Amino acid sequence: MIKEVFPSEIKGVVKAPASKSVAQRAIALASLARGISNVYHVGSSADVRAAMGVCRELGAEIAESGNPVRINGGIRPPGGMLHCGESGLGLRMFSAIAATLSGKITLSGSGSLAQRPMNMVEDSLLAMGVNCKTRQGYLPVDVQGPLPGGVAIIDGSTSSQVLTGLLIAAPLAHSDVTLRVKDLKSQPYIDITTSMMNDFGVSVENRNYREFYIPAPQAYKPQNYHVEGDWSGAAFLLVAAAITGEVNVENMNIHSRQADKAVVQALKDCGAGIETGERHITVHQHKLQGFQFDATHCPDLFPPLVALASACKGETLIRGVSRLRVKESDRAVALQREFGKMGITIKTQGDDMLVKGGPVNGARVHSHNDHRIAMACAVAGLNARGPVVIEQTEAIDKSYPQFFNDLASLGATIKGE
Repeated sequence: MIKEVFPSEIKGVVKAPASKSVAQRAIALASLARGISNVYHVGSSADVRAAMGVCRELGAEIAESGNPVRINGGIRPPGGMLHCGESGLGLRMFSAIAATLSGKITLSGSGSLAQRPMNMVEDSLLAMGVNCKTRQGYLPVDVQGPLPGGVAIIDGSTSSQVLTGLLIAAPLAHSDVTLRVKDLKSQPYIDITTSMMNDFGVSVENRNYREFYIPAPQAYKPQNYHVEGDWSGAAFLLVAAAITGEVNVENMNIHSRQADKAVVQALKDCGAGIETGERHITVHQHKLQGFQFDATHCPDLFPPLVALASACKGETLIRGVSRLRVKESDRAVALQREFGKMGITIKTQGDDMLVKGGPVNGARVHSHNDHRIAMACAVAGLNARGPVVIEQTEAIDKSYPQFFNDLASLGATIKGE
């Protein structure tokens, strides 16, 4: 699909999309808990739909009619392949869960996930004593349980998602599990995982993020769980407001453990007008200055922060570029290329990205089949000198299917399919 975004001023109130990161974890944990759980506000993103499909294949009974989603948990070896869609979290989480079952289980994915390296999945499960094989480092992945338990050393330098999967699976091992982690990135996402594990009735001991101890076997317990709003999706709305308008975003937990809540600090640092409440956040347009921000633990903020930096006077430095190489696209390259078409100069120096703010020109850009690149270009287009035409905007279905509708409801002029 193609969308054409015109220079616009936005204003109003909008509800944040559900956190797909939290929703996927909640669906998995509810499926592991024998009995009925009700999960509220899961959203309709492609990643969440993929997680429900995998859990159904594993034997959970999931009723989606209305809100909440009703999950009757309990898993067994699947009858066929587990399809994780384009969800990196789903693949890494469900490969570990599959390792708790007997028999060979194959996991696959589609789109950009098929091009993303899976060595870390293979290496981590082998370290746990589980047979695991990729196809020369890529999908599909074969996993052969059961999960014995014991001690394993895990590399956390590329992604925290592998550790999330192992943590969720560990209570179902045959004996206690100790995970020793090297160079862990995205620590806040591990906080989400361990907190939700506790919510579903199992214990995990975090020893300063260097070691995690999980007694086993334990049993997850069914719960009623409410999925909070998504800070990574809301970041685009908040940046749009800072650039050109005023927006109140509801369903936001200011005490959230989501790493992307750090966007609030970036908005403050660049001079945006901002007010926070317990369940909402309001941002309004103001004179914006270049800023410095470390996105090492929240790399999904790079795209909205580049859109923000494009509207700032002077140069912005964003640290953590190395975290962008194995996303849905090589986001560093994609951001340089597409914002370059709009007249914004982006350079990388080691682990730093430098963005020179300035006039944003109308242009024809491409999403690289990456939901966050599509949304970043759209937000920048609100402040452009002419229309920004974005190709392959269907990529937003992965995380925020209602994004363009929400922008339009706030007054943005958007045309296209």
